[in-house]
Formats: sequence, structure tokens, C-alpha cells
Amino acid sequence: MDLDLRKLRYFVAVAEHRHFGLAAQQLYIAQPVLSRQIKAFEQELECTLLVRTTRSVELTAAGKQLHKEAQAILAFVDTAVRRVRDVDRGIPRLTVAFSPGLHVSDVIRAFTARHPAIETDVVPARWWEQDAPLRDGRAQVGYLRRPFDDSGLRTISIGHEPTVACMPAAHPLACRAELTSADLADQRILDTPTRRTSSLEEKFELIASGQGIALVPLSVARSYSRPDLAHLPVTDAPGTETCLAVLADRHEKLLRDFLEIATATLLPT
Repeated sequence: MDLDLRKLRYFVAVAEHRHFGLAAQQLYIAQPVLSRQIKAFEQELECTLLVRTTRSVELTAAGKQLHKEAQAILAFVDTAVRRVRDVDRGIPRLTVAFSPGLHVSDVIRAFTARHPAIETDVVPARWWEQDAPLRDGRAQVGYLRRPFDDSGLRTISIGHEPTVACMPAAHPLACRAELTSADLADQRILDTPTRRTSSLEEKFELIASGQGIALVPLSVARSYSRPDLAHLPVTDAPGTETCLAVLADRHEKLLRDFLEIATATLLPT
């Protein structure tokens, strides 16, 4: 069968919002139209993607798999379209992926000063698949945190940052100056195999509402600073390595120049 990209985008919107009304608003279409399109998509695929109730929308096993596949498919299509347009317009472009909390603006400014004719862009790298933008072509270079799948990548270590425990500001441990892993032994830790969050926004909302604490790099905690949260250094927790990453078979001069500039510029921690 031919995959209908429009229906695929509709499905992704519903899968991400878990709500037909919110997805329809995002897509600027009527909710009944969206419902019919999703139903038709399920019929075309000959499988059920969503379980609908009066109060929620949940993904089936097939729906979860399609959601994962769809993100890569749509990213590849969008990147291909952008490349075609750039070639048609004669616009060279360099796109940088970055993990949450890492700041690349200084490097991009320095690179643009040296290469003013090059268009630069950024794309966020989701923490559970940081290498994906490099592999699907959305980005040529990434600022990533370990751990990530570095097979087929050339990586350059550019720093380490400490780990902090993020918790509600009213938590009994929040008044301490620093913590050890032993202090956290009885705490509910988010992002374990039994309690994994899908985004940093979700993580920090759960923390603020008293659902647990999380161990995160210092720059992430600072980027999501808010008055109802506190973060404390964990003195015996391993730090996090920050890396520049490119595909191992990419050796264009543009990339070499960016890497040269990037390795000479310290990231704030």
C-alpha cells in the first residue's frame, strides 16, 4: 500500500496529544474530520492504532510502533523537502542538533561570522534517541550527552558536568547543601525502567507535584529552573560527558570548520 503522509501526520498529532480535540486544534481541522481520517487510516493499515474511551485515547502496541516509525519517516521527508528547496535556491545549510540544557548559540555565532553565506539551523535531540537527528539527516552535527548510541559516529569529548538531584522545593532534603547516593536510597527516582518519562517537561511537572525526584545534569536543572523546584549536587554520582558528534563518513570542509570552532568554545555548565 502507499502510505498517506497526511493521515500519518494526523495520527502523530493524536498520538502525541492523546486527545482528538487538541490534535484537531493543532491541525486546524474539525474533530469529526480527524476522527474519520484516523478510522480510514486504520482500515488502510488493517490494524487498530488507538483505543478510544470517553475520557482518554491510548495507543495499541501497533500504534506505539507506528508512532516510533512515523517520527523517523516524517523527519526524513521534511529534511528531504528542505534539502530540495535549499538546492533549488542555492542555499547551503548546516543544522546542529543539541541535547536539552546545552547551549550552542555562541558556537553558531562564531561559525556564522566565519561563514556568513551559510544558513544555520538547530534541532532538539530527544534524550532517549539523541543520535536520531544525525542518522535520519535532520542534522549534520550534534551536541550530545552520553549515553547514546555512538556506532558509526565520530565523537569528540568537550566536557563533563556534575549530576544533581532535582526535587520539590518543599522536600525534606531540599534544605541540604549537598547529597550522596545513600541519602536518596529511599526516594522514588524517575526515569527508571518502571517509571520513565517521555519529556523533560513531563519529568519536572511530576517532580513538582511530588511524584518523585530525578538525577539530571546540572545544565538541565538550570535550564528548567522554577521556584517550586530545588536541585542539589550529588557528590558521589557520576558526571555526564558532553560530546560533539558527526557521522563517521562525513568529512566536508564545512563540518571540519564547525568542529574546529566548537572545540575552541567552552559550553557553559
